[in-house]
Amino acid sequence: MIISVIFLAIILALVIYIVSIYNNLVTLFNRAYNAFSQIDVQLKRRYDLIPNLVTIAQKYLSHEENTLIKVTMARNNALNASSNANLKNAKSLQDLSEAQNSLNSALSNFNMVLENYPNLKANENLTQLSKELTHTENKIAFARQAYNDSVMHYNTARESFPANLIVQYFPKFRENLIMLEFEDKQEISKTPKVNF
Repeated sequence: MIISVIFLAIILALVIYIVSIYNNLVTLFNRAYNAFSQIDVQLKRRYDLIPNLVTIAQKYLSHEENTLIKVTMARNNALNASSNANLKNAKSLQDLSEAQNSLNSALSNFNMVLENYPNLKANENLTQLSKELTHTENKIAFARQAYNDSVMHYNTARESFPANLIVQYFPKFRENLIMLEFEDKQEISKTPKVNF
């Protein structure tokens, strides 16, 4: 009788332990999913600001139509990649990253063109939109960082013992989540040279 009570207590403790590991993985997965959703919210805001920026600039940049077309096309490609992005699909996340890099490049080129038009830079609406876009870019960077942190915590918990044994029985947790790559990752990793 005592042995069966001890055996049942051990089984119950084991079940409770497995359930707690499962619940921890669910929590970490949901945090990563939420962090990814926050990126999407900020990207949507960015996509909404860009057409307004282009509309204001069109009045002044009739000679730079190619630049405006590139920004618009890059925005549309990024919007499409964002709507197709899937947390567990490496290809869709790579496409999203590449589309964002193209959009960043087009916006950078657009900003360089704006430097040549002082009247346009003085436009109050354009200045306000540029500030909002910069603020949104900062929010995107923070959202990406939060997402990558969430993914790291999830993947670490998933790969740790004994969770790595338990995830084999739950298809939802079999694969690692994928971190988003930053376009400036290579630039960040370079050591700056200082000359005296």
